[in-house]
Amino acid sequence: MQLIETPIKDLFVIQPKVFEDERGYFFESFQSKVFADAGILVNFVQDNQSLSQKGVLRGLHFQAPPYAQGKLVRAIKGAVLDVAVDFRKNSKTYGQVFTIELNERNKTMLWVPEGFGHGFSTLEDNTIFFYKCTNYYNKASEACVSWNDPTLNIDWKIENPILSEKDKVGESFKSFVSPF
Repeated sequence: MQLIETPIKDLFVIQPKVFEDERGYFFESFQSKVFADAGILVNFVQDNQSLSQKGVLRGLHFQAPPYAQGKLVRAIKGAVLDVAVDFRKNSKTYGQVFTIELNERNKTMLWVPEGFGHGFSTLEDNTIFFYKCTNYYNKASEACVSWNDPTLNIDWKIENPILSEKDKVGESFKSFVSPF
């Protein structure tokens, strides 16, 4: 397993070492020592999984402290365009966007630490998205920045996204006051 730095501090792409043969494949999807060696000390307390059809967009979500969550995310089946936005107000990369395609073929994962907005758009039908979280879900601390905010200018790689009611009314980035 290799942790690859991104242009945004503390955000890592994780490329597992995949062993394939005629039976299928095997890989480690998480190893605490690898993360600890990179300075990431995590304790995962909750796993989440979603199934979405092509064209669904979920995000940009986060939970405010003290319920902030770090997430290790991947597409088990299908494909997503995964998006992380640095919401840490004292970060040199505040407001910067990172995108990556995660899919069942590349088996790539993304470590999204606390202080980031996160979302994804599904690029294939029947996409199963999985994420490990460092904190429990807390509805009262949940928030959403608008997926189509012109300041962030994210190309989600889909047209006419299918959105939840919550995602239809996300806050503009310009008026957003970061809790991080």
